[in-house]
Parts: sequence; C-alpha cells; structure tokens
Amino acid sequence: MLKKLRAIIVGGLALCCLYLFALYLRTDGGELIKNTVSLADDAQETACPTEAAAATETPVQSAAPVTPTIIPTTISGGMSIKNTSGYDIDIDAVLSAGCPIRLEADKPQILILHTHSSEAYSPAGLDKYDDLGTNRTLDQNLNVIRIGTELTQILQDCGLNVIHDTQVFDYPSYTGSYNRSCEAIEKYLAEYPSIKIVIDLHRDALCSDTVTYKTTATEQGVCASQIMLFVGSDASGLEHPNWRQNLSLAIYLQNTVCQSYPSLMRPITLTKYRYNQHLTPGSMIIEVGSNGNTLQEALAAIRLFGKTAGPALAELIE
Repeated sequence: MLKKLRAIIVGGLALCCLYLFALYLRTDGGELIKNTVSLADDAQETACPTEAAAATETPVQSAAPVTPTIIPTTISGGMSIKNTSGYDIDIDAVLSAGCPIRLEADKPQILILHTHSSEAYSPAGLDKYDDLGTNRTLDQNLNVIRIGTELTQILQDCGLNVIHDTQVFDYPSYTGSYNRSCEAIEKYLAEYPSIKIVIDLHRDALCSDTVTYKTTATEQGVCASQIMLFVGSDASGLEHPNWRQNLSLAIYLQNTVCQSYPSLMRPITLTKYRYNQHLTPGSMIIEVGSNGNTLQEALAAIRLFGKTAGPALAELIE
C-alpha cells in the first residue's frame, strides 16, 4: 500500500515538473529562441540584399577625373581699363601727366614677391609636378617664383636694383596669404625705404569645371601668354591715398609695352580693393598667363614684358 502511494506521489511530481518545463518553453525559453532567430534574420536582412544586388546588377564604373579642355584665347587689351572701382579714369590725361614715381640710384628700388607663391601652370613637356590642387606646386622652378626670377634678372640687366622675395605665403594655408605678404612688404620697406615699386607677381585662373582658357599673345615668332596689370583703389572705403600713382605707373608701363607688343597686354584691371597696394605709391599685381598656359609660354611673355618695361622703369631713376 505504501509502495503504491509512493509511486503515485513520484508520478505526480514528475507530471508537475513536465508541466512547469512546458510553461518555460512557452514563455522565457520561447522568447530566447525567438530573439536568437531574430538576430540571425536581422543579419540576413542587412547583408543578403547587398550581396544579391552585387551578383545581379551591372557593376558601376567609377567616373574618371575629367580633364578640362584647354582653349586658347586672345583678350583684346591695348590702352583700355576694365574698371570696377566706380571712378572715372581719363587715360589720355594720365598719360599726359606722366608717371610720378622716381627711383633713387644705387639703392634698392623694386621689390618682387608672390602672395600666391605656389601658383603654377599646366604641366607640359619636362615641366611637370605633383599638383597640390588647382595647378599649384612648391617647386620654385615650376611655379610663379620662376617667373619672378626671370623678371628680376631682366630688370637688373637694365640697371635696376631689384629684391626678389621667394617666400611662400599661401601654403600650407591659403587663407591669410595677403596678411602674410603684407607683413613681409612692411619689413622690406622699413629696412629699405628707397623701395618705391612693389610687384606682386601671380598667374591668373580662367576656367570652369570642363574648360580652361589659356591666354595667347599673337606676336610673330613667339608662343607667349598674355599679361595683365591689376591695380587697387580706395573705393572699398579702406585708406589708400596713393592708388592714383599706382594707376599712373600701370598706364605708363601698359603704354610702353603695347607700342612694341600690341597683343601682349590684357586690359588693366582697376578694382575697389587694395591688395596691399596702399603700402607704396608704385604697387601693382602682375598676372602672367593663366592656369591654362604652360610655364614656357609664361616665361616667353615675361621676357617680352621685361624687354620693354625694364628700360621704361630705368628712365625713372633720378
């Protein structure tokens, strides 16, 4: 009797355990299984469609960098001014008045520097470089510093005393270039107050995403870029008392060069901003060629310019 009762109790306990285990599977255990399956499904949902697309769709070819088409252009210049200053300028009256700048003999007279020192030209032939972006390099044999070196030598051969500053002002930071070149100019003027002419030599940028223009002088027997003289004023409201003297010097040089090489010079640009030209009465920016030109075309242009502008500047020595 006791054995039968013991068997009934054990059996009841076993049934109770089975019941409790079944409840577990329907609640916590089932949730655990569900979560594990869900994580696996999530992995499939994020990975499988990508793999399927890669297997069935035509692979997309990455677009090759677009090389801009270089188009030659000759910008008609002569004795003309592209004037955005708002001032009326009588070119004939300025020419008649003559250039007011005078240079002291046997002392530093001219400073050449490059606010955007890394500006370079379209690579061609042996004149190739690692591009820092938008035709720029720190190689001084291939950027605008090379053009400044050429102009310095030409002017010195004309009897002028020239200082060529080859510092880099636009790298690694392009922002603040004019502030840094301004500080350099001020130091030179403090040390050499005889400097009356400051030339900030650049190259222009004439381009869009698909087209780059190269300026072309049509002088016979030479493949040269064009050159532009760029003069600031006080129209922005900033102090610039000498801007008319700067303009007189630019018109003086423009007239001289155009008499020998009519297609070399683009119109003088007169703008409302200063570009550090308030520091001396003989300041200007010279833009030699554009980023579509080659280094050799820019060198040919500055040689023509120096050949005529050099003697004209030497006539200003007292």
